[in-house]
Amino acid sequence: MMNEEVDDMRGRGRHQRGMHGGCGGPGMHGGGCEGQGMRRRRSPRGRVRREILVLLAGGPKHGYELMQLIAERNGGVWQPSPGSIYPTLSMLEDAGFIVGQEEDGRKVYTLTDAGRAEAEGLVSDAEDLGSNRELDLGREVRATFQALRQVDIVGTAEQRQRAQQLLASLRRDIYQMLAEDPKNQ
Repeated sequence: MMNEEVDDMRGRGRHQRGMHGGCGGPGMHGGGCEGQGMRRRRSPRGRVRREILVLLAGGPKHGYELMQLIAERNGGVWQPSPGSIYPTLSMLEDAGFIVGQEEDGRKVYTLTDAGRAEAEGLVSDAEDLGSNRELDLGREVRATFQALRQVDIVGTAEQRQRAQQLLASLRRDIYQMLAEDPKNQ
């Protein structure tokens, strides 16, 4: 075969197998493949910054360690990517909230005085709002989802129907709770 034919076959093979961009092929964005699990969650804007500052209040840490600790703090519901951690660390360093130093071949970050003051404000804000609010709800949602998957996989038709009824009732109860006046509780 000639080189152009081999290159052409390689190019088509990659395209057909979806090596450029996952299941969607080249140029496809976002969605992934149906049936391959839940989509990755995105964090609310500013969450990575807050998490980093709060964690560094407990002592110096490197980037990968921060990623793992953030995931642990929220029960694995969300883990930031290196593409969100490292730019945020750079931004915090540029703003004078943290300083990075090489230790054992890794860059370890420590809060400055300004960063400590910022972190203290974030911790007190979280305490005022109930710091475990998201963590507790996220764990329960995941545990409930796992139970529902089991019903869907091994449950009888009657069990699946009962689970569906329970979910519909729960959804209505949650909306009713949100509609109630919090002053009367």
